[in-house]
Amino acid sequence: MMGLQRGARTGFLALLVSSAAIASDADRARQIHFDAIVVDTHADSILRVVDNGEDLGVRTTRGDVDIPRMKQGGLDCEFFSIWPAKDFATYGFLKRALDIIDGYYGFVGRYAADLDAVRTVADIRAAVAKGKIATLMGVEGGHAIEDDVHAVSILARLGVRYMTLTWSFSTSWAGSSGDSGGGLSPLGKEVVREMNRVGMAVDISHVSDKTFWDVLATTTKPPIASHSSCRALASHRRNMTDDMLRALAAKGGVVGINFYPRFLDDGVAKEMSALEARLAERFKQIDAQSPDNPTRAWLAKTDIERAECRKIRRVTIARLADHIAHAVQVAGIDHVGLGSDFDGIDAEVEGLEDCSKLPELTAELLRRGFSEQDVRKILGENYLRVFKEIIGE
Repeated sequence: MMGLQRGARTGFLALLVSSAAIASDADRARQIHFDAIVVDTHADSILRVVDNGEDLGVRTTRGDVDIPRMKQGGLDCEFFSIWPAKDFATYGFLKRALDIIDGYYGFVGRYAADLDAVRTVADIRAAVAKGKIATLMGVEGGHAIEDDVHAVSILARLGVRYMTLTWSFSTSWAGSSGDSGGGLSPLGKEVVREMNRVGMAVDISHVSDKTFWDVLATTTKPPIASHSSCRALASHRRNMTDDMLRALAAKGGVVGINFYPRFLDDGVAKEMSALEARLAERFKQIDAQSPDNPTRAWLAKTDIERAECRKIRRVTIARLADHIAHAVQVAGIDHVGLGSDFDGIDAEVEGLEDCSKLPELTAELLRRGFSEQDVRKILGENYLRVFKEIIGE
């Protein structure tokens, strides 16, 4: 009997030690996360403000990003996407971009106690030191400049700090991964050189493989991939090959790993495609109900698809960390960051459903053996370094 009692006590003590170790690891992860500067280079959240009248100053019930959840998740710096959807061709892509920029400044101004609209890395660090969230802008899609290179400097003066050369369709001067194998035209190379001149990062997410290689042959400053993942782990054409990752690193650039499940796991991507086929007729009806507000229609469809995606196999934080680890192995620890695509994706990583859950990713990276210094680089320091080189301060 005494032996049994001793065994029970030993087992209980081992359980206590194990529980204490787990708690200690979690506390360490949170301390590192909230002490780091956490930078996300892509979120489409401003469209929820501009087109759907949502108030991101309060905790919302839809989407991925609002100020309370940013604070809860230790998100210190967000690049909000200025995305003029293809539906705005008649209205005017540049005009639409300016509307979104106006909405961005209105939102940040309304919540100036919490947010700082910044332009430089020094500004980012100063905002964080004051306990504020630093916000910046990136234009998603070179169609926004409407084939006019002079629009690049105008957007830069308004505070835009990067431009994705294409979205999912090609422009007259750059090929997209969505529809073309074409590369940069002479005008496209002029656009890249102008972006270099004005201190705007050249973003190669969404571009065709040929455009990627043309950019690397043209740019004199490090390019970025604001929201892309690894093609070696998920074969989607939006992802980067290992050769691309190595070449981006050789130029001093950084890839922000995308959180979209379709870009993280081929099996999940296949299930999502089948799901979308089943929902196609329902989605057509939603589009017909909002012909003049494609964002509102997209949000309604996203609500449905997210709920349905939770019923199929889901991508885990571990799988997202696989992409981060692979990119680090191929490109090097100094060339990997975070590019969530929050509020621009119609499915979510299990356990990382919105920005409030970002500390869980830090905990996963630490569990994998990444050092504190390396985790800080991935969370934000790599992007701070590259933007300082591009912007100049």
